[in-house]
Amino acid sequence: MHDSLFADASTRLERAMKYVSISEDALEYLKYPKASLSVSIPVRMDNGSLKIFPGYRVRYDDTRGPGKGGIRYHPNVTLDEVTSLAFWMTFKCAVLNLPFGGAKGGVAVNPKSLSKLELERLSRGYIDAIADFIGPDVDIPAPDVYTNPTIMGWMMDQYNIIRRSLNPAAITGKPVTLGGSLGRNTATGTGAFFAIETLMQKFDRLPAETTVAVQGFGNAGSVVADLLSKAGYKVVAVSDSKGGIYAKQGLDIPSIRQYKESNRSIQAVYCEGTVCNIVEHVVITNEELLALDVDILIPAALENQITQENVKDIKAKYIFEVANGPISSDADLVLEERGIYVIPDILVNAGGVTVSYFEWVQNRNGLYWSLNEVNQRLKQKIVEETERIWEISQEFAISMRTAAYVHGLNRLGEALSAKGTRDYYNSQH
Repeated sequence: MHDSLFADASTRLERAMKYVSISEDALEYLKYPKASLSVSIPVRMDNGSLKIFPGYRVRYDDTRGPGKGGIRYHPNVTLDEVTSLAFWMTFKCAVLNLPFGGAKGGVAVNPKSLSKLELERLSRGYIDAIADFIGPDVDIPAPDVYTNPTIMGWMMDQYNIIRRSLNPAAITGKPVTLGGSLGRNTATGTGAFFAIETLMQKFDRLPAETTVAVQGFGNAGSVVADLLSKAGYKVVAVSDSKGGIYAKQGLDIPSIRQYKESNRSIQAVYCEGTVCNIVEHVVITNEELLALDVDILIPAALENQITQENVKDIKAKYIFEVANGPISSDADLVLEERGIYVIPDILVNAGGVTVSYFEWVQNRNGLYWSLNEVNQRLKQKIVEETERIWEISQEFAISMRTAAYVHGLNRLGEALSAKGTRDYYNSQH
């Protein structure tokens, strides 16, 4: 395990290097973030006291277009974490062939401890601090962990106040009534579902005979669990930050989502209308969920959930990373040796940034798409790139993660080389 999350993230590149022909100049560029900003955000609390919150924004690479990446609110946010996430976003955008580079932002705060008014002041204060660092042609923020469309709406409004003009394309993941895209709120889970469906066909897996456990029942995890359940997969376990539930016979995911929305907790329930009855289940921890004997494991919470410490307990045959970086690089090697398929975050959870791109396009054109059109375009993108990464993994007999980095590196290398490299300048012609 590396001391730095970014150092750990960077090791993924090393494994992909031997399968790509890329200039030394391009590799040198990719070793470092293009720009990093650390800010202090003063917030007047409801009781009159003043608190200062550390905030960050990192633009890792913008060779292929403006920076793109979410903003997370979490007590453990650090510059190292934000840099790692911006690095992953660089590859995610390249893998999906989006005209963006990678960026990320965050504030070290426990958002659950703030009132709605304090949350709004913090969100507007963050934009006050980074307004000169972002913009529709420079770096476009979006939601991430513990941020949502309402927060994005406040941020866009604050950006507009500072600029004295309307800039809907400056922030994505906004409420639909403020220029957001239909399907953005469910895009990460929907994109993950398309990737799972595409690959399960490669393994000749029938949904009814495939068991699934989902760690993290937030925006992404609950959506992918719901879609898999409706497609006939047997979702036997789900969890949130407080713990999880397991039922061997399978869970009624729509009812659990309904209960969570009303009660802010998860229970194994069956709901009819507004009446929810608790059904037989076992209460489990997040750690126990990861170790369940299921076909598909979906980590959809935070990074570093599967590490050298617990990798030996993993029994799933396929792991789809809906969270960013849920598996450490050393645990990755153990899973690979054991023949467990890991489908990486830079492909599986790219639905969010893909529909953010669609939102940005719609904002700039002033022409908005139906939900069906958004989902069809998303499906086409995810399926196309999943198929390509599968082909690369088969061609070189490498893991899906390494294949995804090979795919992204090739695109980034081409773009960086187009600016001119040492080989170009040293050539005689």
